[in-house]
Amino acid sequence: QVQLVESGGGLVQAGGSLRLSCAASGRTFSSYTMAWFRQAPGKEREFVALINWSGITTNHADSVKGRFTISRDNAENTVYLQMNSLKPEDTAVYYCAAAPSGGYYYTAEYYNYWGQGTQVTVSS
Repeated sequence: QVQLVESGGGLVQAGGSLRLSCAASGRTFSSYTMAWFRQAPGKEREFVALINWSGITTNHADSVKGRFTISRDNAENTVYLQMNSLKPEDTAVYYCAAAPSGGYYYTAEYYNYWGQGTQVTVSS
């Protein structure tokens, strides 16, 4: 069982930056693929970024590529999402997710564990 707790969300002006953190419990965290998803009001949950167990392989959605960076610290059981050059369309609840199977998954159904979400609001 893994528990995920996100933090770092907030209100920021367009062009600003935020760093989200996701703290995980559980001794097998380092073997999981971790990802960030987001969900805006009235929209479906969408993939933002993923990182494999070692941190060597990452993938980012086209909408955030070049602006967001996912990373992880297995010693601290934490995954991060550095968000730069934020835009109003980045406004959403951001969720951290874990996939124990360790594959590269871009849709929510492959992720077994989810955090409660953290709100990011970007004002224009």
